[in-house]
Amino acid sequence: MIKSAVTVSLVEQARRGPFVFHDDLSSAARHAAEMGFDAIEVFAPSAAGIRDLPLAELLSTHGLQLAAVGTGAGMVIHGLNLCDPDAEKRAAAEVFIRDIIDAGAEFGAPAIIGSMQGRWSEAVPQQEALRLLSDSLERLGDHAGSRGTVLIYEPLNRYETNLCTTMKQGAELLNSLSTTAVRLLADLFHMNIEERCIASGLRDAGKHLGHVHFVDSNRQAAGFGHMDYGPIAAALQETGYDGYASAEAFPIPDSITTAQQTIDSFRSVFRTV
Repeated sequence: MIKSAVTVSLVEQARRGPFVFHDDLSSAARHAAEMGFDAIEVFAPSAAGIRDLPLAELLSTHGLQLAAVGTGAGMVIHGLNLCDPDAEKRAAAEVFIRDIIDAGAEFGAPAIIGSMQGRWSEAVPQQEALRLLSDSLERLGDHAGSRGTVLIYEPLNRYETNLCTTMKQGAELLNSLSTTAVRLLADLFHMNIEERCIASGLRDAGKHLGHVHFVDSNRQAAGFGHMDYGPIAAALQETGYDGYASAEAFPIPDSITTAQQTIDSFRSVFRTV
């Protein structure tokens, strides 16, 4: 059964980012539990920042799980990515991600690579960038597997990366890897831009699908845009997906309204199939 989750950002530099809750983890966890979410997804400044949180206590108190942890602070705060032309910076990016993997694994949660994947450029041509990304995913996937979890790789839209922008491209990348501990993140907002058909894109991901960002066409809460969720729910059911549908949405008009709209839509979409 697909489970519900809501995002919480604790990164000051990402205050304008598409996260439902910001800053106050305790309040976010309380609201998430009261609304009936199964889990929270945390975007923290670092692995140490995760470990400094009263996360275990809050999850236990509110009966929540940790759905995933984001690595994007490595890019937002430090400018790190896996395709940087500087080998030392690429190595630093891997260390940052590996540490996040370790912190999330303590809660059985996977780490997500989105913006830290980087992009190809004149300094790092396309095939070289894809090779660098593949090599990093091999190492980081093996590390995640050794910690009893998986690594989640997120294809992004063309405005955020020029590497993998569709689920088919993401699946082809994962098929080329030896590690079996890397999965795909299907973000419905990105897919709305890049896929001819979102449902078909989910089928392209197939067995590789490991996480879903449940959001509408305008990056607002599900139900506040024009997305048709019937075919999406059917495709997820067809692939046997039973992970999280996590709200990575702008808090418009506010966090509480966004979270409530999300959980209402989640129940309507996923509890009727």
